[in-house]
Amino acid sequence: MALAASLLVLLLVTPAAYAVQYTVGDSAGWTTTGDYTSWVQGKTFTVGDTLLFSYDGSHGVEEVTKSDYDNCNTGNSLKSYSDGNTVIALSNTGPMYFICPTIGHCAGGMKLAINVVAASGNSPSNPSSPSGSTTPSGSGAPGSMNGGLMLGFWLVLGAVLAITS
Repeated sequence: MALAASLLVLLLVTPAAYAVQYTVGDSAGWTTTGDYTSWVQGKTFTVGDTLLFSYDGSHGVEEVTKSDYDNCNTGNSLKSYSDGNTVIALSNTGPMYFICPTIGHCAGGMKLAINVVAASGNSPSNPSSPSGSTTPSGSGAPGSMNGGLMLGFWLVLGAVLAITS
């Protein structure tokens, strides 16, 4: 019975340990001064992760197609957000495109392209490169993935020790 309980806890807890919440633009948030081409570099967006867009009332977030992203077209958005703290779950693999719907903001570089990989994938993201400003943002949350791996390791070790005692 203890073995079954240990395995159940392991199955329920471990997958959640690998999810990462990326704050778009890091501490600066979703602004007209962000360089989202640089921000996305080196990050691997995985199914189960989330994007947090933090912005003021002069901005918004629209999920759009690649064509609408390339042309900064806000007329056909797939999803639209304006709450100031938008969390978007990355639930499918493939490219995703986001723009600010405020006139001129997307054309000024306030747009984000990412590629979401399967949870078992380890390849880095390879988004389309939007043109925009050159103010770099910080490196972001990928380092928090190491904490998730350590948690998973300790859970497995604890389960093994519980089984053998």
